[in-house]
Amino acid sequence: MRAESSTLRAVDVAAIRQVVADASEFQNDVERFIPLLTVDTTVVNFGGRRVAGRDALEEAMRQALASPLADVVTTVEEEDIRFVRDDVAIVASIKRVSDGRRPGDDGEAVAPLPASAGRLTHVLVKEDGAWRITSSQTTPILG
Repeated sequence: MRAESSTLRAVDVAAIRQVVADASEFQNDVERFIPLLTVDTTVVNFGGRRVAGRDALEEAMRQALASPLADVVTTVEEEDIRFVRDDVAIVASIKRVSDGRRPGDDGEAVAPLPASAGRLTHVLVKEDGAWRITSSQTTPILG
C-alpha cells in the first residue's frame, strides 16, 4: 500500500508541476490560462491588486493584455511543493519579471514595477481528479 501511495503522490506532484508550468506559459493567453483556476479563485498580483473569482480575473486579464502590461513577462522557478491534505497543495516559487513596456506614443512615462522578482505562492486543490489553482499571491522581493 505504501508503494501505491508513493506512486499516487508522484503522479500528483507531476500534475501540479504541469499546472504551474502551464500558468506561467499561458500568462498572455486568457483562453488557456483561465481553465487552470477554480471558479472561486483569488489572485493577488505583483502590484498588490486582489481579484476574486475566475470571471473577474478573466476580465482583468483581458484588460491588462490590451494595455502595455502585456509587455511584462514573467518566468517561474518552483522551490517547494507541500501537501496540506491529499487534495490541497501549496507551491512556493520565485517569479522573475521582465518589463518590456515602453513609454507611450505621447511620451508618457511607464510606472516602474516594485521589484524584478517576487515570491509566488499558489494554493492548488484537486477537483474532479484535476489540480487547479484556487489562490495565488506574488510578493515582490525588495532590495
